[in-house]
Amino acid sequence: MQKQWVVVMAVLAGLVTGGAALVWYGPEVQAVAVGAKAPNYRTLDLATGDSVSIRDHYRGHVTLVNIWATWCVPCKVEMPAMQRLYDDLESRGFRIAAVSIDVEGPEVVRDFASSLSLTFDILHDRRGDIQQAYQTTGVPESFLLDRSGVIMKRVIGAHDWASAVNRGLVERLLGDSGTVHSAARSDGPTDLPPAH
Repeated sequence: MQKQWVVVMAVLAGLVTGGAALVWYGPEVQAVAVGAKAPNYRTLDLATGDSVSIRDHYRGHVTLVNIWATWCVPCKVEMPAMQRLYDDLESRGFRIAAVSIDVEGPEVVRDFASSLSLTFDILHDRRGDIQQAYQTTGVPESFLLDRSGVIMKRVIGAHDWASAVNRGLVERLLGDSGTVHSAARSDGPTDLPPAH
């Protein structure tokens, strides 16, 4: 009986030591939240075929990182508003990095983008690992980054990116004043019309 307790205590001591080592020496997990630097995730740019690092590639630009899929109806609903905002503000340094997580090949994603006449950057992460890197809960999910890659707004679900409020936020971020003092998170209802 005493030998059995020695084994149990040894196992418990090992578990405690292992857990402490993981906490002390393990990788630090950073929250992907408003006010934090966006993860520097690499993915495929479908226009060039190059692998691009989101934060590095878009540094110096106000960028909307949108994680989406071709099968996602709310994603399709919000894309025209994203295109309108891009059309109006691209010349001032606004960019959109729309990252598809479709498991199908790039041609499916290109065809989808073409059917909506999208001209902003379409990226493809076939494995969908960006969802873990950006700690998303589903699609669509969007992150508005300032010129230095800091998350200024996070939106879960479809959103009207061409609304006056969003346009105003992007314009302030594009302005020469440097920073916007009120970052926002929105995971509630959107101001988009219902999908048909």
